[in-house]
Amino acid sequence: MIKNIFIEIGLIARFTGRFFIEVFKPRFEFNEFLRQCFYIGNKSFPLVAITAFIMGLVITMQSRPTLVEFGAQAWLPKMISVSLVREIAPVITALICAGKIGSGIGAELGSMKVTEQIDAMDVSGTNPYKFLVVTRVMATTLMIPILAILADTISLYGGYLGCNIHGVVSWDLFWNQVFDTLVYADVLPSILKTFFFGFIIGIIGCYQGFNSSKGTEGVGQSANSAVVISSLLVFIIDLLAVQITDALNLN
Repeated sequence: MIKNIFIEIGLIARFTGRFFIEVFKPRFEFNEFLRQCFYIGNKSFPLVAITAFIMGLVITMQSRPTLVEFGAQAWLPKMISVSLVREIAPVITALICAGKIGSGIGAELGSMKVTEQIDAMDVSGTNPYKFLVVTRVMATTLMIPILAILADTISLYGGYLGCNIHGVVSWDLFWNQVFDTLVYADVLPSILKTFFFGFIIGIIGCYQGFNSSKGTEGVGQSANSAVVISSLLVFIIDLLAVQITDALNLN
């Protein structure tokens, strides 16, 4: 089992290395890239928006009773802004995209693999890796940070409504406290790590689909593996990002 894990890591690393070679070769499939950006961004936005809104609302409502016990309910906007922007909104957005986008890419490319469409593209002179993989990985790398920024905003609005369910907090006071609390050290690392989230979701989904086998059963396995592996790697990248950010802040 350990041997198979290391073999899988090596194959993913070689697949990723090929991406960095192909991405700089002409010609770039710009139309396919835009189509994937629309599919990944626009089609995923409603789910991300609803989840972010509910997440901000629930976290605010759950946190308020504890702060009330200590007479610190005035700190509620500051607390939820830091927790949502730093950690919760980017990670939840990445997990949603891993489930929706990663499985979609794995299933789509897996079905193309088992029906020999990828082989047909190769025979016809089209570079299937550049057309299918590079465009999708670039699209996920670009669009997931944008979705995470939108999720931050929507979740904070949900937090504002949560603050006003059992109390009264004016619009100006809420956002003044939010922006007084947040600094570049909170916002910038949370946005930067979403680029890595998007890259890993795209590359794992494409890898699983590109290496699918065993007919329709293999397509399902590719979609499932894309979600599981990319979700696990999202948590690992998040852990590394937190450690690096803390080390830089200490220095």
